Amino acid sequence: MRRIIRVASWLYALAVYGFIFLPVVVLVLFSLQATSFPIPPFTGPSLRWYDAVLSDVRLTSALVNSLLVASISSATAVTLGFLSAWGFARFVLPGSGLLRGLITLPLTVSYLIIGMGLLVLFNWAGVPKSLLAAGIGHVVINLPLCFAIIYSQMGDHQINIERAARDLGAPEWKVLLLITVPVMAPAIFAGFFLSMTFSWDEFVISFLLTRFDTTLPVEIWNLLRSGLNPKTNAVGSLVFAVSIVLVVLFELTLLRRRKT
Repeated sequence: MRRIIRVASWLYALAVYGFIFLPVVVLVLFSLQATSFPIPPFTGPSLRWYDAVLSDVRLTSALVNSLLVASISSATAVTLGFLSAWGFARFVLPGSGLLRGLITLPLTVSYLIIGMGLLVLFNWAGVPKSLLAAGIGHVVINLPLCFAIIYSQMGDHQINIERAARDLGAPEWKVLLLITVPVMAPAIFAGFFLSMTFSWDEFVISFLLTRFDTTLPVEIWNLLRSGLNPKTNAVGSLVFAVSIVLVVLFELTLLRRRKT
């Protein structure tokens, strides 16, 4: 009976992981297709379509735009999230529970609703569609995540270290920069890399808030409008590869946090 349960468990695990990763495997496999159609039989491997992607000015510009928007918006979100978390953890504020709930509220709201709300707001304020508008949208969706991660890691032992630094004459800004930030570095980096992952392949807000200069997911959507081809598979594989790198960095950061 134990043997049957063990075999059934392995089969179940294989089925689950196959369901999750089989589309990615097919995507990567047919990005290496040598012919112009991503259909069986597989002819390759060939880097022809990766070369076509890297030679396409629109795609490379969109790639650079995505990296810029993701890195700058994530840095902004993690900075604001850290300052908010530090304020709520170190000071007694009236209605702090309600305010914390309002900060994390965007986590429960659809990106489509957030994007449409920002689009209406920017139209009313006269802010044109641009990478800046998309970056602000990414800060809105990532700041609650960064706040939740950093706030959950702020404990009493850090308060004691900060109090000791103040007793030795350190001003508040030095306590914040030289004590709190280094102690919270694993949580800060975890929030940053997770925000980068979400911002890197975010489509809805970028689609609604950009016009001429677009991000890579929007350009991929434009390619898909003309049908599937190995070039779209190559772009998708690059997006997946960058996402995997960011997730690995996030996991390494959490591993370092557990060890310390």
